[in-house]
Amino acid sequence: MTATQTLPRADESPRRVRALLPARIRAARPPRWWQEIGFVLICYELYSLVRNAVPDQEQAAFRRARDLLRIEGDLHINVERSVNAFVARTHAIAYVCNYYYATLHFVVTISVMVWLYRRHPLRYRSMRSVLMVTTITALLGFYLFALAPPRMLGTHGFVDTVVALHTWGSWGSTGVDSASNQFAAMPSLHIAWSLWSAIAIVRLARHGWVRFLGALYPVATLFVIVGTANHYVLDAAGGVAVLVVGFAVNRALAGRGVFDPPELLPTQRQAKNTLSYTDRDRRVARR
Repeated sequence: MTATQTLPRADESPRRVRALLPARIRAARPPRWWQEIGFVLICYELYSLVRNAVPDQEQAAFRRARDLLRIEGDLHINVERSVNAFVARTHAIAYVCNYYYATLHFVVTISVMVWLYRRHPLRYRSMRSVLMVTTITALLGFYLFALAPPRMLGTHGFVDTVVALHTWGSWGSTGVDSASNQFAAMPSLHIAWSLWSAIAIVRLARHGWVRFLGALYPVATLFVIVGTANHYVLDAAGGVAVLVVGFAVNRALAGRGVFDPPELLPTQRQAKNTLSYTDRDRRVARR
């Protein structure tokens, strides 16, 4: 595979860029694996801090859940009970949704990150920054707006499909409930991460069928999070909102969009021009 197939065209002409980060930091370069591990550890530590603070907000979380249901009723978007009832009584669909919710959230996101790291290294850093800002913003939402998910509101007619079918992966599963934030409903990171993955796939994948599946992924995720009673419709809207924040912060830091041509330093532009000249000479010599 040639470089033009794996890397985006770089912006060779210097121009004035309004960005919060200095040029040397925002300049295009392949990612470093040790930095990426550090970013993951930072996010996990922040998640642990938020999770440990949640027990003090349990009463508020249930009160907000009831308030949210009333708001959705006023907006006529309270479809959670009907979708959850359909999934709960259709056991084959419920099993698929339960394991989808527990696994694909991480599997697909990590797979897309690895794909970007290997195949689109000059896009990776920006897309990783978007994902990291999105996640941190969501963690802030979890802390400031702890919210009980629908599956905890059995008195309101919701069915926890994981508990009902004794599947693994959520509240009530051995080892999972103690390691997860049970009141992290708003915003939905499942929607935020699935939409982030879909944007990367639709914009950068070569094959049409892959782009089609990528576009379907957040749609299927929306059905799953509502059908398993893990999220409200407004949680999904919150997931979209924090992803928008992620893209906006990245643009402010880098001074350009994620899919704009990457910025090169003067030394990088000179090296690129030299490489292009050498390649042209080699092609002429082979004729």
